[in-house]
Amino acid sequence: MKRKNVLILLAALPIIAAAKDIKVSSQPVHDWVWDKTETPEIVVELTDTMGRSGETAVSIEIRGDREDSEVLHTLKGEAILVGYTPTELEVKLPKLDPGFYRVTITDEGIEAMTFNIGISPEEVISEPNTPADMDEFWHRALEELSSIPLNATMVEIPEKSGQYRKIYFCQYLSLENDTVSGYLALPVKEGKYPAIIYYNGYNGQPWDIDPDGMPDWIEFQHWVRGQGPNKPYNRYDDYIQWHLEDPEKFYYRGGFMDAIRTIDFIESLPQVDKANIFAEGGSQGGAFTFAAAALDPKHRLRAIAPYIPFLSDYEDYFEIVHWPGDVVKHKAKEIGLDDIKLYENLSYFDIKNLTPKIKIPVLMGAGLQDPTCPPHTNFAAYNNLTSEKEYVIYPLMGHTVDYSDWNPRREKFFKNAKK
Repeated sequence: MKRKNVLILLAALPIIAAAKDIKVSSQPVHDWVWDKTETPEIVVELTDTMGRSGETAVSIEIRGDREDSEVLHTLKGEAILVGYTPTELEVKLPKLDPGFYRVTITDEGIEAMTFNIGISPEEVISEPNTPADMDEFWHRALEELSSIPLNATMVEIPEKSGQYRKIYFCQYLSLENDTVSGYLALPVKEGKYPAIIYYNGYNGQPWDIDPDGMPDWIEFQHWVRGQGPNKPYNRYDDYIQWHLEDPEKFYYRGGFMDAIRTIDFIESLPQVDKANIFAEGGSQGGAFTFAAAALDPKHRLRAIAPYIPFLSDYEDYFEIVHWPGDVVKHKAKEIGLDDIKLYENLSYFDIKNLTPKIKIPVLMGAGLQDPTCPPHTNFAAYNNLTSEKEYVIYPLMGHTVDYSDWNPRREKFFKNAKK
């Protein structure tokens, strides 16, 4: 039977057990996300793996979510351990302002566990820093894209095809006549079908689409310029560093237009129900999903489901985590670009500046422990949406979501949004 203690604010106690032998764990009570009016409470479980009894000193520190955040609150207290029996500490945290925070648990001065918590995520404020000529900038890109023929090709892959759908490798032209591609699952039976576009993550690898997994849907796995199957055409080095000095040449000007060009391709298929085109993507794909919905001049997407989205709130983003901030700032320094100009250039491609343009339903997924696209940056984009929206936070997930929950949730969301 577990023993229960209550942690006491700023109490000093003797040390008996060896810290290295103490196992510390915590499960996500309340999913580790609370409303700002609530008092957050966490449960910490300690076990002496050597089976000894005695007191051990425990400390809990709360910081902001940035790498250099100072300690905001410290709680110290004792845990009384009895043999191998787990001891629970029920810890009431101070009320906190909306935002995300890092909780660090130490046992006898040795860090044992760190995790993130959230307070009223939908109230995290990150005001847009939209350039005055944002609309003109993207209008020029879209005009340029419209002048380039699609020139699409489709080649069936028989060994990947199934009974109800055939799989095709597709290529087509995008901005600057660059080649982009994807894998298409197309129903064999004649008819009109809703379609889902899956935008790809940063420098990811293609995956096999289950040919008969969604027989009444068209699915398309998109690959942006220079990534995945397009690597033979890559001229962009490490993508996000490419031409930071000039928004007109920056990698994601073409990348965001590739997302639009993929809608062009899907719409061109005679089997597609044009009123029901949907999009999903994770990480970089989440950014493309938001960008496609925001920038498509014909508003052809019916609903979108981005998760753990990349490329949002750059200035804060680069202070919360090291990648890609360190890489980008190193490149900027190398080419003589100061911070003011760097963030000015990136503002054209900041998802938080694009989401106010979106007018369709949005479902967003976030990993509370994400070390790559932290939830602060996800909600910087989400909270600037003005359309119908909902979100789900996965408290134990890092740079991913719980697909066993997310996939059926997303499928239900798209089905409910169909015309």
